[in-house]
Amino acid sequence: MQAATRPFASAARACAGGASAPRRGALATLLIAALAAGCSQPASPPAARPAADGTPSSAVEPAKPSPPLVAAARAQVGVVRLYDPAYVRLAYPGGDVAPDRGVCTDVVIRALRVQGLDLQQRVHEDMRANFAAYPTLWRASATDRSIDHRRVPNLRRWFERQGWSLPVSADAADYRAGDVVTWDLGRGQTHIGIVSDRRSWDRRRPLILHNIARGTQEEDVLFAYAVTGRYRPQLPPAVARR
Repeated sequence: MQAATRPFASAARACAGGASAPRRGALATLLIAALAAGCSQPASPPAARPAADGTPSSAVEPAKPSPPLVAAARAQVGVVRLYDPAYVRLAYPGGDVAPDRGVCTDVVIRALRVQGLDLQQRVHEDMRANFAAYPTLWRASATDRSIDHRRVPNLRRWFERQGWSLPVSADAADYRAGDVVTWDLGRGQTHIGIVSDRRSWDRRRPLILHNIARGTQEEDVLFAYAVTGRYRPQLPPAVARR
């Protein structure tokens, strides 16, 4: 068995080539929406797919129960079936899109919310008090509690401001189950996921829980693209004691 091939084809790349003008326009619109959410949807799904029950057929199972954050992310497999970058006006706090869909950031948001940490509220409060500390990639002049926490660059900045940052590493052994990882997919596209306690078929890499095309999946993609950030969440004390 071979390791998974590079799974992320750039959505921008799909806008070129032999597509008709209307098709290119539709794909361009999809890309803009994806970038607004701070994630990316590829033009084609990864070559290696998980088994029908959501467990990767090549995964090596851990010897002990999964960390709560990993278990919460894995619980989304088979539930979140769609990648949908549409802007949705959310309730606050605790707002979420429909449970069968989302983008890459929603995997992290939902998993941490189960642990008692609401990124929607925490990011909004910090951005409202420290707006200039956050990226200005979207020419926003004020906070938007429906989308700010669903953008990878904003999450990266918030993680940094919480002291969660760890050095980026090319050594798979440095990635602990429950770590949050971000990637650069190229052409300004970003991605985020959670490190699993399951490992690749050759035991060399932890799998990643993420949503890049087909809903939440658990796949061997840690080094498929350039890693830009590694973060170790510090959960609220009441959760950490569980």
